[in-house]
Amino acid sequence: MGRPDPEEGQLPAPVKPPDGGWGWIVLLGCFVITGFSYAFPKAVSVYFKELMKDFHVGYSDTAWISSIMLAMLYGTGPVCSIMVNQFGCRPVMLIGGLLASAGMILASFTTNIIELYLTAGVLTGLGMALNFQPSLIMLGTYFDKRRPLANGLAAAGSPVFLSSLSPLGQVLLEKFGWRGGFLIMGGLLLNCCTCGAVMRPLDMGMKRKMGKAQDKYEAKEMLPIGGKSEEGISTTDGTKKAKKAKKKPKKGKKLLDFSIFSNRGFIIYTIAKFILVLGLFVPPILLVNYAKDTGVPDTEAAFLLSIIGFIDIFARPACGMVAGLKWVRPHVAYLFSFSMLFNGLTDICSARASNYTGLVIFCVFFGISYGMVGALQFEVLMAIVGSQKFSSAIGLVLLIEAFAVLIGPPSAGRLVDALKNYEVIFYLAGSEVVLSALFLGIASYCCLNRGKKKEPPPDSNPAGVGGSDTEEAESDVQEAEEHSSDNHQPAHNTDNAVVAANEEANHVAEEQSGEGGGCPTGDGEVLARDGCNTDQMVERDSF
Repeated sequence: MGRPDPEEGQLPAPVKPPDGGWGWIVLLGCFVITGFSYAFPKAVSVYFKELMKDFHVGYSDTAWISSIMLAMLYGTGPVCSIMVNQFGCRPVMLIGGLLASAGMILASFTTNIIELYLTAGVLTGLGMALNFQPSLIMLGTYFDKRRPLANGLAAAGSPVFLSSLSPLGQVLLEKFGWRGGFLIMGGLLLNCCTCGAVMRPLDMGMKRKMGKAQDKYEAKEMLPIGGKSEEGISTTDGTKKAKKAKKKPKKGKKLLDFSIFSNRGFIIYTIAKFILVLGLFVPPILLVNYAKDTGVPDTEAAFLLSIIGFIDIFARPACGMVAGLKWVRPHVAYLFSFSMLFNGLTDICSARASNYTGLVIFCVFFGISYGMVGALQFEVLMAIVGSQKFSSAIGLVLLIEAFAVLIGPPSAGRLVDALKNYEVIFYLAGSEVVLSALFLGIASYCCLNRGKKKEPPPDSNPAGVGGSDTEEAESDVQEAEEHSSDNHQPAHNTDNAVVAANEEANHVAEEQSGEGGGCPTGDGEVLARDGCNTDQMVERDSF
């Protein structure tokens, strides 16, 4: 009642995040979706040798399956944002789960590598993209105070699923072959539909229904007052018309909000993230081959990735808990910068590791720093742009990251083939990560903090970067509350005046006949409007 109606072009007022309750179910769904999105393209690699034999292709040809999946996950970000803004998170995730499952099921019937690219690569990759992005948006909707912890727990799905899907894929390959394995994997991806079904939106639908019921209830309460019921109902109708007249014309919700590029914090974050992705994924991709070249046996070399995954499982929730502390959360961008600096220095310091012990130490520190980066990357973005613009922001960021993913690891592979030296690659990757950390920290301090000191502090968002709602949303809420107060006040005042006048009418008439003065006789309407102070009458009656 009194709030803008989204059906008339107004943005609905944001609902306060519950920070629990059904949000924990949403968090579980986001955990599963994150695990499938990041781990599935890597887990498919266990089938590559069999695919090479059946289709008579090389390793680089089969590796394109995972590359296409990741390219679809990152590159279709704006498409996902448009669909979410148009249809909502739940329908998009349900469609995405069906597409992801259908892609793997169809891939089990393919007869050449091109068909695999289109089914397992494009179709499954698009389906996972339509699940990944909306799940993060819903997580930011359900959590505010506990959002850093929620992001950390959801991000832990990536190492957990990676450590489970790869062995499962190997077992399926041995028992059912790659076609049977793809078919069963497609069935597993139907769980994405289950995760999408639990993403119950927090909208204003229920509040609008309650508001309409309240209007009817107030109108019915005025009916027993006799002739004055018409006046009360007309007052309510009049305030509704006045509310509609006061509404400012606003444009409909944008499918993709490019206004976020006017946010300096978003620009700084996007540039830093692009530089980060150029070098972040290079060390884990080249680690196994690097260990083999130093004389480490194959089984022990493969175990190094398991060490990173195991440490990563605990590092992400722990970092989320630290980021949620009251004295840390306003400076979460600097914590993210520190985690990137930690990761880059780990790459540089381990470039000369020449034995298995040194590589294990590298994996421990890399797992910690990699987990910190994974837990904070989307939390920082949510803090910068707010929950309402996050759907557009994450789509544009993922699109920009897609170019970095296609540039970084392939370029590193070519350098290894040309130089035959992994040490240079680790130095280069570490330098790129360190550069992104320094850029984010220095630019945030110089461009954002100094700008805030010069400008008067805003009243609506004292938390600074830690706020979760945009200024536009806050102004909408404030305007809606003003309308609500305007609507309630006249109706209640009129109701109180009529009731008080009716109760005192007979008493005043008796006094007037006895004393011959005072207010003129008449019904409650005259008393309320033309002379008697109803507040005084109520006060006198109370004594």
